[in-house]
Amino acid sequence: MRVLIQRVKEARVTVEEKVVGEISGGLLLFLGIHKDDREEKIPWLVNKIVNMRIFEDDQGKMNRSIIDAQGRILVVSQFTLYGDCDKGRRPSFTETMPPTQARLYYESFAVQLRYKMGADAVEMGSFGSHMEVHLVNNGPVTFLLSR
Repeated sequence: MRVLIQRVKEARVTVEEKVVGEISGGLLLFLGIHKDDREEKIPWLVNKIVNMRIFEDDQGKMNRSIIDAQGRILVVSQFTLYGDCDKGRRPSFTETMPPTQARLYYESFAVQLRYKMGADAVEMGSFGSHMEVHLVNNGPVTFLLSR
């Protein structure tokens, strides 16, 4: 699994001009799932994300987690994180998990985040939909986490 983590001042996802997920500050997570991934990886990723000290303290140092900062999380499915661009001109997506199974992993990831953060602290995009993602990066601070 790959998670592209972006610290944001605000973020929202729209589908057909309707807002389906929105946060005012915290983390925007793009989740990519590999065809060989196993659900056992999810707890490690969730624990890592909610405890990463990537928010500034009073001295301006990254010393606070999303929990400490009392921020929110927006999770967006992003199968293109496993797009292979090495050959040819069009990316290959043969390494991505099939959508039916990937949806279950995406939902499990969100459920486990909600367990750690609280149900109201986690928003989701719309799996399998054409989404528009609007964000204001804070920093910018962006990390790629793979497991």
